[in-house]
Amino acid sequence: MRPTDPARPHTRFRFPVRDGVPASRLQLPPGPWATVLDALVARFPQVSEATWRARIERGRVLDADGAPILLDTPYRVGAEIGYYREVDDEPVIEAVERIVHADAHLVVADKPHGLPVAPTGTFVTQTLLTRLIARFGNPDLVPLHRIDRGTAGLVLFSADPASRARYQALFRESRIVKTYEALAPPLPNLAFPLTRCSRIERGEPFFRMREADGPPNSETHVDVLARDVHTWRYALSPVSGRKHQLRVHMAALGAPILHDPWYPVLREADDAPAGPLQLLARRLAFDDPLDGRARVFESGFALTGRR
Repeated sequence: MRPTDPARPHTRFRFPVRDGVPASRLQLPPGPWATVLDALVARFPQVSEATWRARIERGRVLDADGAPILLDTPYRVGAEIGYYREVDDEPVIEAVERIVHADAHLVVADKPHGLPVAPTGTFVTQTLLTRLIARFGNPDLVPLHRIDRGTAGLVLFSADPASRARYQALFRESRIVKTYEALAPPLPNLAFPLTRCSRIERGEPFFRMREADGPPNSETHVDVLARDVHTWRYALSPVSGRKHQLRVHMAALGAPILHDPWYPVLREADDAPAGPLQLLARRLAFDDPLDGRARVFESGFALTGRR
């Protein structure tokens, strides 16, 4: 443990970035375990004990001061650790992101279809966050919001912890206008523009969402940008930010977004969509909380409906 100067306030240790991958933080939950290793095995049953032993032996699990833990490091409830996710045979994503804007406080990236925003599941190095940390050499980068892996378009990142809370407030207080485009079947019997309000809750399987009875907790404004015989181009403006909100709302209206593998029904593995999800985070507009300037960012990607 590193000594702490009692005259100085304690600051949270910044785990180093390794191989372009930021450390994941975990506060150990209550439990009966004797060692940190035992707690990790119980907390992540999908990761074998042998894998955790190998990570610990290679110094890939750190304590709150950045020192490597040992196989027999005692468990202590509430202790914070940092660990580095690893995936064997991680798929390589060839699609490349674009940088729309970068300054000392904010990075705006244009994400291609299929690239996760942050490490999750089978993706660690092949994520937008990991790529940007490597590109800018800034381990302080943090996504201010998320879009699905299948969705393309704009993602905002905070580049400076000192100003982060002011940008996070834009989303918390709905002071940022987000506009998406989607290709979906026609809805000729509805009058546009319209607003869809509903209650969205976790569905089945665990990664899907569903509309349920009860007070609404989600709101989306929907308009039509262009009409074709079989496909319309829609403008979607979410007021709230529920998981899969736009996909759930469009499916509920009777116009599931083109090539959506999960809504309105979960497709079988042998019934893969003919192309990427036709949903694009097109535009972000807000007044900058630092200087009051009106900021507008636009994606350079386009929906084509093709593979």
